[in-house]
Amino acid sequence: MRSFATQTGIEFDVERLQNLLPPWKVILHNDDHNSMDHVVRSLRKCVQSLSEEEAVGVMLEAHEAGKAVVIECPKEAAEHYRAGLESCGLTATIEGR
Repeated sequence: MRSFATQTGIEFDVERLQNLLPPWKVILHNDDHNSMDHVVRSLRKCVQSLSEEEAVGVMLEAHEAGKAVVIECPKEAAEHYRAGLESCGLTATIEGR
C-alpha cells in the first residue's frame, strides 16, 4: 500500500484514491505499416489481461474505424501501456474522461 500524509496529518491510500478517479482510455490507432498479426501479438504482450479474442477485436476495430479503446485504467497504468505499445512500433495515445 502506497500512502502519503498531508500537512494536517491525514493519511491517504494512493490506490484507493486512484480507483475513485475516472479511468483513462488507452487508444490504439490504425497504421499501414504493421501487420495484423504483429498488432495482436503486441497487444497481448503489453496488456496481458487481454485474451487472444479481445486483442483481435481491438485490432479489427482500429483497422476498420481508425482507432480502438484497448483498456481503461488509472492514468499511471495507461501511460505504461501506451509506452509498451509504442515500443512495439504501434501508435497509441491516452485520453482522460
